[in-house]
Amino acid sequence: MRRLRSTLALAACLALPGVAPAATDAGYLPPETLVLQAIAAHPQVQAAAAGARRAEAEARGLAAGAHEPTLSLMSQQRRVHGGLDYREYEAQLTRGVRLPGKARLDRELGRLGREVAGLQLADAEHQAARLLLAQWMEWLRAEGGVAQAQAQLELVQRDRDAIARRVAAGDAARRDLDSAQAALSQAHAQATAAAARCEAARIALRTTFPSIPLPGRAPSLPEPVADDAGAQLHIDHIVSRSHEIGAAEREAERLDRAALRARAERRPDPSVGLRWLDERGGEERSLGVVVSIPFGGAARSATADAQRAGAEAGSAMAESMRRMIQREAEQTVRHADAAWRLWRDSRQALEAVRASTAKVRRAYALGEAGIAELIAAQRQEQESALAESDARANALEAALLIRVDAHELWHDAGDNDA
Repeated sequence: MRRLRSTLALAACLALPGVAPAATDAGYLPPETLVLQAIAAHPQVQAAAAGARRAEAEARGLAAGAHEPTLSLMSQQRRVHGGLDYREYEAQLTRGVRLPGKARLDRELGRLGREVAGLQLADAEHQAARLLLAQWMEWLRAEGGVAQAQAQLELVQRDRDAIARRVAAGDAARRDLDSAQAALSQAHAQATAAAARCEAARIALRTTFPSIPLPGRAPSLPEPVADDAGAQLHIDHIVSRSHEIGAAEREAERLDRAALRARAERRPDPSVGLRWLDERGGEERSLGVVVSIPFGGAARSATADAQRAGAEAGSAMAESMRRMIQREAEQTVRHADAAWRLWRDSRQALEAVRASTAKVRRAYALGEAGIAELIAAQRQEQESALAESDARANALEAALLIRVDAHELWHDAGDNDA
C-alpha cells in the first residue's frame, strides 16, 4: 500500500483517462524512446524474448517432424566348411512416416506455441512498464516529501530564530524558546527521514532501470483532474487488451491441439526403408523394402487421456484468468474515482487548516496566543499537507494506472488491438 500511495506521486505529470494532455506527459515522464529501451532491456523482458525465440525454433522442429532417416551398415565374414570364405555386406536406410493429420496438428502446435510466447513477451513488457511507472513515481513522491520537509524546516527555523531574538530582548519566556527548539529538532528528524526515503527510491530506480537518467530536480505534481470518460469503457479496454488473458486462451487452445495429437499418436507411425544385401562375395545381391509397424498399447492411451485432462485444465485456467483481470480492471477503475474524491476532500481540509493556522499566527504575533498553540497549529497544517500530498499522488497514480493497463502509455501502438 505504501508503494501504491507513493507511486501515485508522479501521475499528475501524466494525464488522466478522459483527458489527453500529451504535452504534459513529455514534461513529467522520461522520454518515451528511453522508456521503451529500458523496458526492452529489463531482465524479465529479455528472458521472455528468449522464450519467444525458443518457441520459434520449436515450431520449426514441429513442422519438420521428429522422424529422421536412419542408416544401418553391417559387414561380416562368412566361412563355408570345406569351401571358400566370403565377405558379405548389408545396409538398410529407414525413416518414419507421419500418418495423415499429424503433420497438420504439429504445425498448429508450433503456431500456437509462438503466439503464446509472443503474448508472454508482451505481458513481460507490460509488467516492466508498470514497475517503471511505480518506481519513477515513488522517486517523484519522495522528492516531493523532501521539498515539503525542507520547507517546514525552514519555517520552524525562522520561528525559532524569531523567538530567540524575543527572549534575548526580554519579550518572551525561555520556555517558549525551548518549545521552538523541540519543534526544530522534530523538523530536522522529519527532513532526515524524507531524505532517506528519497535516496532509497533513487537507488531502486537506478538499479532496476539504469539506462534512464534522473533529472537533478523533480517536477512538482499538478492537481488531479476528474475523469469524464465512462468507467465501463476503461474496463473494457483493459480486459480486451490484456496479454495475460490472450496468453491463457492461446495456451488452452495449444493444450487442446496437444490432446488431439496425443490421441492421434495412439496409431503409431510406421517406418519405411530400403534394405540392400551383398552375399557370397557378390555372387548374390538383393534389394528390398522394409516396413515396420509398431502397435500402440496402454501407455499411448494413458498419455492421450492425460493430455485431454490437461486441455480441460487449460480451459478452466483461461476462464479463471479472464475473471481475475475483469475483477482487477473494475477495482482499478473504481479506485481511481474514489481516490480523486478523497484528494478533493483532502484539499478542502488543507485549505481550512491553513486558514486556521494563519489566524493562530496572527494571534501569536499580537500576543493573544502562546507558542504551544502556534506549534500545534503548524504541526496540524503539516500533517494536513502530507495527507493532501498522499491523496493527490494516489489519485494521479490511480488514473495513470488505467492508462498503462489499457496499453495507452509506454506500449507499442499495436498493443491497443491486442
